[in-house]
Amino acid sequence: MTGGRDTGDAGTGSPVPASSSVDPVPAGSRTELDRIRRRWAELPLARAEDAAPAVRGTLTDLAARSAPGAAVPDLGVEGLADQLAVLVWEAYAAGRGDGVHELLTGLRRALP
Repeated sequence: MTGGRDTGDAGTGSPVPASSSVDPVPAGSRTELDRIRRRWAELPLARAEDAAPAVRGTLTDLAARSAPGAAVPDLGVEGLADQLAVLVWEAYAAGRGDGVHELLTGLRRALP
């Protein structure tokens, strides 16, 4: 016993993730999100700029699910995929993920 604590069994149990590290995004939506992020990274800047309004529309829809009335800041086309990932996570974490998978599928299909 060191410093008043018994550490003889420390580290011997199965690891348990902290509740904050559990991903609330279902596998199907995670797959769609990953596909969008890969595709977005491949787009030339001009094509990404052309597709940005569709992504921003999706961001607005997602933001309204977890923070109604909140404005989504414009971080430029380079930040859109990251903003999408955050807002998808937040929508599911808030228990408002109904229809998000379909929203993501439609967005992916609309990308050039």
